[in-house]
Amino acid sequence: MLKIRQYVRPETLEEAYELCLKKKNRIIGGMLWLKMQDLSVNTAIDLQDLHLDTIEENEYEYRIGCMVSLRQLELHDGLNDLTQGALSQSLAHIVGVQFRNLATIGGSIWGRFGFSDVLTLFMAIDAKVELYERGIMSIEEFADMPRTVRDLLIRIIVPKVRRTTVYRSQRNASTDFPVLACAVSKTADTVCCSVGARPGKAIIVRELPDDPAEAAEYAVSRLTFGTNLRGSSDYRRQICRVIVRRAMEQLEDMEV
Repeated sequence: MLKIRQYVRPETLEEAYELCLKKKNRIIGGMLWLKMQDLSVNTAIDLQDLHLDTIEENEYEYRIGCMVSLRQLELHDGLNDLTQGALSQSLAHIVGVQFRNLATIGGSIWGRFGFSDVLTLFMAIDAKVELYERGIMSIEEFADMPRTVRDLLIRIIVPKVRRTTVYRSQRNASTDFPVLACAVSKTADTVCCSVGARPGKAIIVRELPDDPAEAAEYAVSRLTFGTNLRGSSDYRRQICRVIVRRAMEQLEDMEV
């Protein structure tokens, strides 16, 4: 059971950050994963008064506030045009619309969950995160940070880079966590793929060969896979070969 001693809505980022530094305090976000934990929270921090629930756009990037819901992202025309619909594809199987209306991008990224479709996709498109104390860093660097680090995730930044992106996942049921998740992205200079639900958190593999079969073998050779109730390490390895190859073939079709 989740027990909350007090509830606070900070009026400034500084106030929110100071509250975050205390170990027994928690940002509540959409309250979807947190409420399922057996946890005693001293102060529940609600960021809804900080205007972080919008998606801003300028000439160079999209700036996604941490309180933006997954449903807002799923329906955002600009981000889906930028990713050729891959963003929407990465979100479409996350439980259901009601869940995605509540779940926030901040919670999805900050958690760095092994099963995260969201982290997998954003890593492949070279997104960045903006933290209150540590500033802006690549999402890849952020994913490697120790979970013990205390900071406040303010927004996710997506650069407007000309690229082609494909998202694929394997699931035992359409709204279940993925057995394996994969996003492949191609720019004028290189091809990379991000593979998540290994079942560890997403890892990016850069400079894939252009040939789909070779790219699949290259990716598999640089990744490790584990076993859980959804699949064995050997099964995931085989699924990865298939998914990366098919994603690369889809990229070729999109470029015709």
